[in-house]
Amino acid sequence: MGEIVASAPGRCGIVGNPSDMYGGNVLSCTVQERAECKLSTKNSNCIQLRNGDDFQEITSSDQFAFHSDKLDIARAALTFFQIDPSKQKFSIELSTSIPMRAGLAGSTAMLAAIVGALDLYLDLNMTPYALAETTRKVEAGIMKVVCGFQDQHMAIFGGLNFMNFAGKESLEQSQDEPFATVEPLGALIPHPPIILAHTGIQHHSGTVHSSPRQRWLAGEAIIREYYARIGMMAIPAKRALLQNEFEMVGQLMNENHAMVAELGGSGPANETLIYAALEAGAWGAKLAGAGGGGTVIAIAHDLKVVGDALLEAGADSLFYPQPSPGLIRSSTI
Repeated sequence: MGEIVASAPGRCGIVGNPSDMYGGNVLSCTVQERAECKLSTKNSNCIQLRNGDDFQEITSSDQFAFHSDKLDIARAALTFFQIDPSKQKFSIELSTSIPMRAGLAGSTAMLAAIVGALDLYLDLNMTPYALAETTRKVEAGIMKVVCGFQDQHMAIFGGLNFMNFAGKESLEQSQDEPFATVEPLGALIPHPPIILAHTGIQHHSGTVHSSPRQRWLAGEAIIREYYARIGMMAIPAKRALLQNEFEMVGQLMNENHAMVAELGGSGPANETLIYAALEAGAWGAKLAGAGGGGTVIAIAHDLKVVGDALLEAGADSLFYPQPSPGLIRSSTI
């Protein structure tokens, strides 16, 4: 009898998103905020789930059905791992400091923490690559979220990474599909000059991604061309970042955003904050994740000046990303 504690960070896409859905490259950094899962076997005579005010006692797998509440993420993981409430009895308590539905992959971070905890509980000994792939299998296969691979790999690996997703554009996660290539850069760039501003608007990334994905599958020329170009932008962005050529990184961020916006991935709240950041001297600004609200990211010499301008323009809150650890786990079981 004991407890497993697992936590994972959110992320912000610097350059290349959303090409992780289309076999591209992404340069991405964690945020400092994290989601946490505590799995306890102490005094458990059934499965108990808690996330804030949402609570459920489960005695049968029939109760894994979704309720459209804050426990659906845990129910999805229990379903995937085929947990048997008649034999496996524990409590799961969830919490997070990541703004949910803000385009920072907060839901994925929460799911990664749950998957990490269950991996220890079931003694599966999954590698980080398997943990990332499994987290996406739950999110895409059980929760039916239209998503790429950036979020899950950032939650598990953490840090500041250049990631290549070649061969994964089908999103099928077939047996012979290649693993992503994850190149850590955080030790070389421990304090990237970036800032996040949340619009205060919540959205669900799956709904944002579904229409462009359908257009890409239909072979629409402009979608295919733009996502291919966006998927290559992270390559020069990595070089520029490693050489402290932040103005060049900003130019690539602006080009990345212009194409996403032309395809309908942005919105008025995003554009207002991006304009304010650029007017305040930012080298570049774009969506940090999915559009339709959410969060924008800016790179700038003076983050204080840009941050003040973002708040003046209506930002709900500011965040200062840094390379931070991915999935962290401890166990007394």
